Amino acid sequence: MKHLLVKIIINAAALMFTASIIDGIYVDGWSAVIIAAVILGIINAVIRPILMVLTLPLNLMTLGLLTFVVNGLMLKLTATVVSGFDIMGMWPAIVGAIILSVVSTVLNWLVD
Repeated sequence: MKHLLVKIIINAAALMFTASIIDGIYVDGWSAVIIAAVILGIINAVIRPILMVLTLPLNLMTLGLLTFVVNGLMLKLTATVVSGFDIMGMWPAIVGAIILSVVSTVLNWLVD
């Protein structure tokens, strides 16, 4: 349970950092960021694998570049579900998903 809470806090911090450097991603505070981190984790665990399987042929043709779009869609879907977390357009979502994954990975390496 403690490990899960640490992961949520790390992802929330990475999401707050991403929102602070990307124009087009807006957060209304830490409560919205923590809720968004939890919802994003659930969406990535449930919906993302289904989308990755469905888009596998196209993903292979684009040499994996479609994965960035799928990650951006997951972030955009999170923004539609969570009030206080908004993304204005698809490009900020894609770039934000890339930065979010890099920052989250680095923070997880530092903690583990």
